[in-house]
Amino acid sequence: MSSYGKLDEAEQARLVARRRTRKRIAIIAISSIVLACVVIGAVVGTTTHAAKNSRQNDAGAGDGGSISASVKAVCDVTLYKDTCYKSIGSSPNATNLSPEQLFKLAVKITLEELSKSAAKFSNGGGVNGGNVTEAAMGACKELIELAVEHLNETMTSLGGKVTSLPELADDLRTWLSSVETYQETCVEALEDAMTKNNENVDLKTYGETHLKNSTEMTSNALAIITWLTKIADSINLRRRLLSSSGFGVDETFLGRRLLQGTDLKKMANIVVAKDGSGKYKTISRALEDVPENSDRRTIIYVKKGVYVENVRVEKSKWNVVMVGDGQDKTIVSFGLNFVDGTPTFQTATFAVFGKGFMARDMGFRNTAGPAKHQAVALMVSAGLAVFYRCTMDAFQDTLYAHAQRQFYRECSILGTVDFIFGNSAVVFQNCTILPRRPMTGQQNTITAQGRTDPNQNTGISIHKCNILPLGNLSGVQTFLGRPWKNFSTTVIMRSFMDGFVDPKGWLPWVGDSAPDTIFYAEHENFGPGASTKNRVKWKGLRTFLTKKEANKFTVKPFINGNKWLPATGVPFKSDL
Repeated sequence: MSSYGKLDEAEQARLVARRRTRKRIAIIAISSIVLACVVIGAVVGTTTHAAKNSRQNDAGAGDGGSISASVKAVCDVTLYKDTCYKSIGSSPNATNLSPEQLFKLAVKITLEELSKSAAKFSNGGGVNGGNVTEAAMGACKELIELAVEHLNETMTSLGGKVTSLPELADDLRTWLSSVETYQETCVEALEDAMTKNNENVDLKTYGETHLKNSTEMTSNALAIITWLTKIADSINLRRRLLSSSGFGVDETFLGRRLLQGTDLKKMANIVVAKDGSGKYKTISRALEDVPENSDRRTIIYVKKGVYVENVRVEKSKWNVVMVGDGQDKTIVSFGLNFVDGTPTFQTATFAVFGKGFMARDMGFRNTAGPAKHQAVALMVSAGLAVFYRCTMDAFQDTLYAHAQRQFYRECSILGTVDFIFGNSAVVFQNCTILPRRPMTGQQNTITAQGRTDPNQNTGISIHKCNILPLGNLSGVQTFLGRPWKNFSTTVIMRSFMDGFVDPKGWLPWVGDSAPDTIFYAEHENFGPGASTKNRVKWKGLRTFLTKKEANKFTVKPFINGNKWLPATGVPFKSDL
């Protein structure tokens, strides 16, 4: 018998590669078929006896008949199933709609319900109360208007030139997460007002009652799009995010690329200077002349000085770039605070609502001091917001990363209690976090993340930062954070922690533990305060993540940063 000849090495490599390719194709094909069968089973094959289900009969199309398999499939993934069946299931033609069409219907119904709820908070909502109550109702009115606007933009996007929902999935989840946050913030403002005024009127119940349906509908719409996204991801249907809806995040939307080395001061469209050398002496006045809803950048150069004013970048002011002479030279300063009667949401010295905002080389300060409790220096409730080489300086509630997607690079954040808080999807990268001495008897807590729904895509990600004491903190306990809401999500990765961090690491919001539903993680941190040996033993705390798990909280996947950050010219690391 002749022996086998030696196979050429290149041919052997090609053979192995072909075998691996065939194997991968086979695995993908089989997985796709299995998943497709599961989806078809959920959507088509689960309702043979639907007419016998009393809940389905109650939520039928008006004649007591059974609902469609599609309605059952989408409602069964929601947190508020009864609300889903009653709202979606009872709508005309719901039985003939696909899951994607039912999602669009869910958004439309939510918008209609929230628009009706808005009237309950106009002109004080008919609730008798003092100035604090009136201010809280005013905050609710503003928040609900923001929610309605985002739902309107969602509806516009769904009617745009897209071929399927997966193309907009990241944006849709972000917008719906924000709509839910706005309603939650309204209830918080009413609860705080009730506590402060010690009034007989149960303002919290008032808010929860009038926002109950719209909040549950928002949550349901969010659950449906999350479910549809998982299906699309699993069978590789995701396409590139389109910008044709007018709310995309590519360079067409952001305007021309702003390279890091570009001298933005020389490119400024507007100059603000306290000494009169610019067109305006105040930032607020300059913002009035920014074009509304513009896809082009408007660059505002704010010369050095302390600008004592309460600044708002309104939601119609898109793509504002504000550049100063340095984070310790160009400073915006004011002192609104909770103790003196302003809702936390409205205490911010500098508040951003207009999407595409960017600030460089500026400082934001709230001068109220620790005795005034909640006093925000910077509040951001805008999509695609960037802060580069900026300082946020206050005590309690310094930085309110309220909603949408945000990125902070090489910033310094100073504070005491819950001084980085909110419910946005936010990444802090190469920042310096500086707890300072609080009032006597207080403990420092760096973060308080406000995720309320398991389907929200929100959380705080602290990546490659330095956590250092500002001054002498002897005798002061300092914790990495505490879980503000039931699904609070905070991850600290590859960051330096000085030895002043309490060995327990984290503090309960109430009681002696935290909800099992939170997600807290520490991954590959270093320094004398980074040891996890004596950390609290919470089910929701992870002291080690796999590289795959950790990467979920980096710029590229967590805030979709590779789509929109390059155009800003701000340096960033996209992965771990």
